[in-house]
Amino acid sequence: MAKVQCKWCGASAPNVSALTVNSCPRNPSKGRHELYEGSEKPRYQCKYCGTSAPSIAALTNNICQRHPKKGKHEVAL
Repeated sequence: MAKVQCKWCGASAPNVSALTVNSCPRNPSKGRHELYEGSEKPRYQCKYCGTSAPSIAALTNNICQRHPKKGKHEVAL
């Protein structure tokens, strides 16, 4: 069975319920983990600038210069 991941921080869990029960430190609205709806990939790309990283956590850890609100990189589907 495939793991599910948070689109903001890359945290993983065995199912959506287990993932979304906890708060996410990288969620811009200070909310809970949100489901990344794309497939698991060897590299993830930012939807604003194309920067890539081997994990969602590594990608979303840094500021994106092209983000409309000067936020962190956001993973593309």
